[in-house]
Amino acid sequence: MIPFSGFGKLLILVGIILIVIGAAIVVVDRVPWLGRLPGDIYIERRHFTFFFPITTSILVSAILSLLLYIVSRR
Repeated sequence: MIPFSGFGKLLILVGIILIVIGAAIVVVDRVPWLGRLPGDIYIERRHFTFFFPITTSILVSAILSLLLYIVSRR
């Protein structure tokens, strides 16, 4: 018989991750400064728009790294 307990735990983990990602997407619209930080590159021309949120990316990466560090210290 194939043990499905590991597969069930994996499905629960994937579900929790999807809920967290969905909640983050909803909350991002309510944070007015996210994506508009100094250092974020935004170029708009007549037929061309370029947006590269470098500062926002660095900030989000630092926060996620800190959270993962704290969680993995057990």
